Amino acid sequence: MFFREVINEDLGCVSYVVADGSEAAVVDPKWEIEEYLGMAEENGFGIAHILETHNHADHVSGRGRLAAAAGARIHAPAEAQAAYEHEPLREGDEIRVGDVRITALATPGHRPEHLSFLARDGSRSGEAWMLLSGDFLFVGDLARPDLAVEAEEGARGIFRSLRKLEGLGDFVELWPAHIGGSLCGGAAMSRKPSSTLGFERRFNPHLQVGDEEKFVRNIAAELPPQPPNFERIVELNRGPLLTEAAPPRALTPQRVEELLRGGAVLIDGRDQREFDGAHVPGSINVTTNQSGVGTRAAWVVPPDAEILTTAGGDEKARGMVRMLEAVGFRRIRGYLAGGVAAWRAAGLEVKTTPALDVSGLARLLERKEASLLDVRSVEEWREGHVEGSIHLPYQELRDGIPEKLRGAERPLAVACSGGVRSALAASLLERAGVEGIMHVADGGVPDLERFGVRLTR
Repeated sequence: MFFREVINEDLGCVSYVVADGSEAAVVDPKWEIEEYLGMAEENGFGIAHILETHNHADHVSGRGRLAAAAGARIHAPAEAQAAYEHEPLREGDEIRVGDVRITALATPGHRPEHLSFLARDGSRSGEAWMLLSGDFLFVGDLARPDLAVEAEEGARGIFRSLRKLEGLGDFVELWPAHIGGSLCGGAAMSRKPSSTLGFERRFNPHLQVGDEEKFVRNIAAELPPQPPNFERIVELNRGPLLTEAAPPRALTPQRVEELLRGGAVLIDGRDQREFDGAHVPGSINVTTNQSGVGTRAAWVVPPDAEILTTAGGDEKARGMVRMLEAVGFRRIRGYLAGGVAAWRAAGLEVKTTPALDVSGLARLLERKEASLLDVRSVEEWREGHVEGSIHLPYQELRDGIPEKLRGAERPLAVACSGGVRSALAASLLERAGVEGIMHVADGGVPDLERFGVRLTR
């Protein structure tokens, strides 16, 4: 048996290629399909089957593109309400790839239609060897229960689905559809891509809870923010099939300027320090130096917006096009060829954002020469914040700019924990016309204690 994981590092999503002999199946394919096609060519097999565990809520599936490119048959959960040609799968249904049998196991909870897949290699044993668990069971964590139904209902579904695993051996390998960093699980989700059922039974705290009511309370209690645009992404994944990607068109500065005047949004993927030094007026800084590009953009940019990209080189700008398509942006017009350097060479206006480090921020706060806008999460805020600072998680800027941020008497220093989220927030504030913005580009709020600023907990 041939088995490979394919990780989308930007979103923390994982798909799988299972092959034997001349045929292969791809489970939960990502939007960018080139890696699957290259793997098939290199190893001499054809992609005959595409399997989906559920309608994903955090990324757009590449099933349509892969089926068109490889001539593969799509298999989706019978309850997925899929509006595309497919073979419906129910519990017990089986797909064969050479000596490998892949059997569907109904594991609702994360979503009502959710399936997991048990893989058996007949050349080794008739027993299940691997559980491809989709968004049901993760390494160190469990699925979030609130993306299709009320959290309590979803949690009860997950509890009952876990009971179905009791007959499987401890040696069965666990291969989930996400690693740490994805919004489809919680903070306990490991960045390790695999485990075994035996290890999770012993060390995953959720699997230690045998009482249903306590289990439901535990996993429904504190949930992270729902993935941005998740309802739109689910609908895109229901179909019709998306079979083509947007061509990453190279655009001149003059054409980009024209599109911006018409309401398009330019997303700049450069390092935040480069962005602070010079950027196109109104552009939004979503650096590609840190994963989660698509997710951060989706938090703050309307899903139906016309999108343009630029980055630290045209290749990176083209890569951003695919990252943004993967989270549901469908109106991507192209990228600024030559980047901000070409924009400046064309004689077009650039803007700068005053930047400072943590020591500079501490001095300003001590002298009361600046107000602090803290754009970290609620959990981070509770762990320590500056008394009197304004707290507004950067995601909430999508809903508009609060009046208290406009016309302030003192400059507004925008900070997070490291400079990435604060850069995005500062660019949004500038785009909205808020004046007196400064960006804390190196370090963040937790570092202030080293410079004598007391944090309240």
